[in-house]
Amino acid sequence: MPGNTTAPEAGLDLVVVRRTDEADGVVSLDLRRPDDAPLPAWTPGAHVDLVLAPGLVRQYSLCSSPEDAHVWRVAVLREEEGRGGSLHVHDKLSEGDPVRVRGPRNHFPLEGAEKYLFIAGGIGITPIVPMLERAERQGAAWELVYGGRTLASMAFRDALVTRYGDRVRIRPEDVYGLLDLDALLGTPRPGTHVYCCGPEPLLKAVEERCAGWPAGTLHAERFTPGEPQAPVRDGEFEVELAQSGITVTVPPDKSVLEAVEEAGAGVLSSCREGTCGTCETTVLEGTVDHRDSLLTAAEREAHDTMMICVSRAACPRLVLDL
Repeated sequence: MPGNTTAPEAGLDLVVVRRTDEADGVVSLDLRRPDDAPLPAWTPGAHVDLVLAPGLVRQYSLCSSPEDAHVWRVAVLREEEGRGGSLHVHDKLSEGDPVRVRGPRNHFPLEGAEKYLFIAGGIGITPIVPMLERAERQGAAWELVYGGRTLASMAFRDALVTRYGDRVRIRPEDVYGLLDLDALLGTPRPGTHVYCCGPEPLLKAVEERCAGWPAGTLHAERFTPGEPQAPVRDGEFEVELAQSGITVTVPPDKSVLEAVEEAGAGVLSSCREGTCGTCETTVLEGTVDHRDSLLTAAEREAHDTMMICVSRAACPRLVLDL
């Protein structure tokens, strides 16, 4: 993954050209340029930042077709107890409204494989939708198991079944109970890659059952941070910004991102939870105490990139490409 080595990007000023009620509590927004010029290319699994208001930036997976160069679609679940982004989308964005969008970025890419098992929970279906289209174009064998609280709460369910038939299994919990992950994942399937997105309990259960699968065959995306980890080392540490020529001290109660921002370096950031990847930064020297929910085990072991909003130093000094 490339590091964040540039000043914050301005983004694109797009327009909501269509708003659709996709399910109970879920709306989708179709976004276009005002002049309908092509949008930047993207790949399945990508997300964008919606700049909803000053200090209110949220990430949503693209769920339109990557083949359509003129429309970006996102689907948003209304969360009454959330941080305000979904309520803003549901209550304040209408057709014809402008919205600034940054990205796209992809930390959940669809890797080439002969077979795929897609597992989606609730609004976790959004990054999976374009993956199905891509897998179909590739001629791969695939199946989708899609769970949700109720049938009425499951976005895109009818369109997926209409398009793909019995390769899509819709499993609302009030009818079927929890997804039978033991049956799905209890026996490793050679050559099959598993892609999962949904609430944390589902992701954790899938990870547990895939522990015996070949390394690199499970791919998961989180919308919320994983469980807190004990620090690798306590105390403050130094961070040298190679491009800026600045060295900052990061105390235990402050993030690298906060220290860098206070030093005046321009860094693009968004979630500040280690889930979106916006603040990913190249590490030139030092070892990292990774605390994000994005990097793979191999990427962490390389110590050449970090999410500076949550990750820290596992050594006295880091050198970053900022």
